[in-house]
Amino acid sequence: MTINTVLLIVLSLGIAFAVSFYQYLYKAKSRSKVTLLLAFLRFFSVFALLILLINPIISRKTIETIKTPLPIVIDNSASMADLKSDKEALALFEKLKDNSALNDKFEVQTYQFDADFLPSDTIDFKGKQSNIDAVAKNLKNIYKNQTFPTVLISDGNQTSGEDYVFEFNPANKVFPLVVGDTTTYLDLRVAQLNVNKYAFHKNKYPVEVFLNYAGTKRLNATFKITQGYTVLNEQTIAFSPTKKSATLNVLLSADKVGLQLLKATVSSKESEKNNYNNTKNFAVEVIDQKTAIALIADMAHPDLGAIKRSIETNAQRKVTIVKPNQISSLEDYNVLILYQPTVAFKSVFEKNANAKVNTWIITGNDTDFNFLNQNQSQFAFKMSSQKEDYLASFDSQFNLFALDNIGFEQFPPLENPFGTITANGNLNVLLSSTIRNIPTNQPLLAFSETQGQRSAYLFGENIWKWRADYYLNKKDFVDFDVFLDKTIQFLASDNARKSLVVNHERFYNSGEAIEITAQYFNKNYELDEKARLTIAVTNTKTKQVKNFDLLRTTNAFQVNLDGLTAGNYKFTVKELNSNASYSGGFEVLDFDIEKQFVNPDWNKLSQLATQTHGKAYLVDQTEALIKQLLEDDSYKAVQKTIVKKSPLIDWIWLLVLLAASLATEWFVRKYNGLL
Repeated sequence: MTINTVLLIVLSLGIAFAVSFYQYLYKAKSRSKVTLLLAFLRFFSVFALLILLINPIISRKTIETIKTPLPIVIDNSASMADLKSDKEALALFEKLKDNSALNDKFEVQTYQFDADFLPSDTIDFKGKQSNIDAVAKNLKNIYKNQTFPTVLISDGNQTSGEDYVFEFNPANKVFPLVVGDTTTYLDLRVAQLNVNKYAFHKNKYPVEVFLNYAGTKRLNATFKITQGYTVLNEQTIAFSPTKKSATLNVLLSADKVGLQLLKATVSSKESEKNNYNNTKNFAVEVIDQKTAIALIADMAHPDLGAIKRSIETNAQRKVTIVKPNQISSLEDYNVLILYQPTVAFKSVFEKNANAKVNTWIITGNDTDFNFLNQNQSQFAFKMSSQKEDYLASFDSQFNLFALDNIGFEQFPPLENPFGTITANGNLNVLLSSTIRNIPTNQPLLAFSETQGQRSAYLFGENIWKWRADYYLNKKDFVDFDVFLDKTIQFLASDNARKSLVVNHERFYNSGEAIEITAQYFNKNYELDEKARLTIAVTNTKTKQVKNFDLLRTTNAFQVNLDGLTAGNYKFTVKELNSNASYSGGFEVLDFDIEKQFVNPDWNKLSQLATQTHGKAYLVDQTEALIKQLLEDDSYKAVQKTIVKKSPLIDWIWLLVLLAASLATEWFVRKYNGLL
């Protein structure tokens, strides 16, 4: 407090004393206990009131000790139990967590991980995936701009996520505590198998297989691909201490239509500790036809190649780029994409008047809009010769099919002549256009369905820039290609629109997310957000039935069926208000990725320790790890002096005491007849 404040407080003491003395003691005939009490109460009340008026600032100093955080992270995946290191890992975890010396030096905080990164509340070693990459990313977010060590108790066998070695902050040391038997055992393993989900009838489809070998001697292994009791492919592979991997490329024939369940197996005459990883089940759905798409253009443009590549990422689609005068029969195609139509397209429009093939019209700077006005009735165009750039605006109410916003607003503008586009019928707009962020109230991408014939319209060229821009931001084309594929899927279907639409895969691997999505539309083909959808899932072998509710998401309903055991399942989705239903089926393949390992990955964890300037330890070296953490002088507690200033008027208790003092004085005076 300042000198002026101190002087004011002293003056307040004097004033309070003078007032109480003058009123109760100056001319008092006797100084009884009641008089002295009243004098004290008056003194306190006046002094407290004057102090509140002065309102001095009270400063308090506290010293806070900030310790370096020490996250201890334990692997909660099923591979820990499979390698019989779960009890050992839990004992080490408890030992480190409860170590008094570590708790004195560090702020010990405990976590667990499997597919996700979580607090260490329920460690049961039942996680279906191991994602050490999630540990790195979450620690970066939790301890931003801090320097700290990390103890990672794990076998190092990662089954999902990016390579964790380079994801941890190299400025923060990681000390892996490797659990499990590091002895090298002879082991053959189907490490990875790549195959397309779909194949076409009477074609051949490739299967790529990666085999791994761990051992110290030469051996010949037999690799087979079987379907039931039929061997589709068999070959012998030689392994040695210097050749520990092999890549096989096999071509199989798609002779039967439907879901084909197959098995890849590698074996030898030697006994192995783990035989589960010798086999990998996989499935291929053989379909008997492709969606044939004619991309008709009378000009060369980068859009043509981008559209073709994007659509053909779905193996069920085949795009043929042709000129208008090269089309002989429209019946050969399921969908027509008319790129920047001009008078040269006249014969195509005339033929399609009878064929009624669903079309997607894409316009641009070279489009003849007068010709379009004469040959279609969905839109009326009044266009100028001036070019304009149109940005996209996503309509979240679009409900023809489920599609997420993949960042359309951030895509480069499309070019189209400036003018007015007027719709003449019912239209579903997915993307509206804006000019320099000003809405034009005109469509950019729209869909329509008239008398069973479906159409799509994109008013602008240079969609290739969208695909390139998406790749620059996401490093893949996946979601953009899904966007175009759903456009084609809408056009390729000639069926009348169903009220209940359900999407699911024909097969899943054990441990994968099993998600089924559904949409329910009312009589106006609007997404009904009040629909009540349930699903009954039946195991065809055990006849066990499980019932679930589908939960509402952004533009669909969804259920997650994780935890189903391997087998064949039938299901029925029902909408309870209308009794609309959909029945389907899927297969869960027997594959547990957490059972693929024989040893902990010491090399990978050692590489992680080296990358972060830490050190990897084995179980019997735990005391050495604790000693290193305690002796590391780079992790010291920091003391901070915190000064808190608060005005006296904020002291609620002083106001309470003042009120109590005044009330007590009044009651005492009243009781003694002094009022």
